[in-house]
Amino acid sequence: MPRHASLPLWKDQSVEQKLDALRRQMLDLYRYQLSEAHTSIIRMLEAHQPADDKEAADIELIKRLIAEHPDILSMSCEVGHITASAMIVDRASRRALLHFHKRLGRWLQVGGHVEYETDIAAAALREAREETGLTDLEFYPAADVVPPIDFDVHTVPRRLKTPEHLHLDFRYLLLTQQPESLAPAADESTQIRWLSFDEALAFAAEIDPPLKRLLRKGQVLLRDLPATRASV
Repeated sequence: MPRHASLPLWKDQSVEQKLDALRRQMLDLYRYQLSEAHTSIIRMLEAHQPADDKEAADIELIKRLIAEHPDILSMSCEVGHITASAMIVDRASRRALLHFHKRLGRWLQVGGHVEYETDIAAAALREAREETGLTDLEFYPAADVVPPIDFDVHTVPRRLKTPEHLHLDFRYLLLTQQPESLAPAADESTQIRWLSFDEALAFAAEIDPPLKRLLRKGQVLLRDLPATRASV
């Protein structure tokens, strides 16, 4: 909504006042340009059935942060930002892919930041391909608009010039029929394991409760899935 000029005028404002005005204008632009994307994300969150109290609380927190921070899809958002990740499963063996995150020091699903995108599922797919080299990845369950199967909010600790912040993680399920094609890039984690769901869940302290929840969801979703994709 345009605002009438007010005193003090721009030429008379302090540096701090000018920076604050520019910040508000930038957030107004985010709010205007991304209003449709934010509405779509909110609907996705409201349609999801949380599996436990933690996921339910995280969904409410994500909704509140979207309303309060129109730049939540950008890494420049100071409080945190939306991220996209995926649990990759070999369709034939029902083994899940986990990699050891070098900075956080624990086993995780693949994923990363949303990069100037409003399609979070597409960001999850891009990150999964980049981190694994797998080119045949497909979403499960398939849909015109693919919903995440899990949501999680977690704190990322301070590192160098990056302050502590939140990752609002949208988590998807991807299938591969070519696990032998795994070829992570040189700058990605090289500690990667294909594990059955039971093996992964037995990691105990090496994986966190939200990842265990994600694994259990994948195990249930894939229970009746044929080992191979039907030919057309």
